[in-house]
Amino acid sequence: MSESAKVGIIAAMEREIRPLVRSWGVKYELYEGREYKLFERGQAVAICGGIGSESARRTTEALVALRRPRALVSVGFAGALNPELQVGQVISPRRVIDMSDGSATNTMAAEAQHGILLSTPSIAGAVQKAKLRAAYSADAVDMEAAAVARVATSRGLPFIAIKAISDDAAFDMPEMDQFVVNGQFQSARFAFHVASHPQIWGRALQLAKNSNVASNALCAELKRLLGEGFAIDSTPIERTLETATR
Repeated sequence: MSESAKVGIIAAMEREIRPLVRSWGVKYELYEGREYKLFERGQAVAICGGIGSESARRTTEALVALRRPRALVSVGFAGALNPELQVGQVISPRRVIDMSDGSATNTMAAEAQHGILLSTPSIAGAVQKAKLRAAYSADAVDMEAAAVARVATSRGLPFIAIKAISDDAAFDMPEMDQFVVNGQFQSARFAFHVASHPQIWGRALQLAKNSNVASNALCAELKRLLGEGFAIDSTPIERTLETATR
């Protein structure tokens, strides 16, 4: 029989939430023939499902089945579309739009300070970011939040997105889509590619530094939201749950 958790946290990559979960308990469980790694503390559970919409959907479905959370939180890195957003800034949007079909989900975030997070099927470079900003008036872009939102809506669960900016609007991302295989980023292949292309050394190094800044900022905010001791009661996330279920 599955256990129950109040808050289910879904990230794409473990390095996004490592500062948060490094001291949490770890369990490996099977769902529909796949093994999932669950990080748990108190009544919070986190899972890393891989990059992209399909990986996020599949992993969120597994988490719901295994732990029956009362709310789903999509966390991780995002690229800035709004030029005012800086690396390491944490945002909680009021709305998530799925670029693949135009569907939108309003979040339950009580502390939302930014309008729209756009989920796209590929990593956006500087030119594409400008086009997306003009087309959608979105503040930031990711690849997974819309899929998590879709599962939350289908299950009648409150949904929140909390993202840390890992690249600003002007940053031109290195070509990385080719190194994502079945939702997993092929770090060794990418490192070999970077080593043989000196023209992207600077961008790759800056992206690594930005990712560390974003991860630390994201996890500091998640710790605040989850509350000291991770009991969840009387924290911002719990208050959001109470509001959503009235």
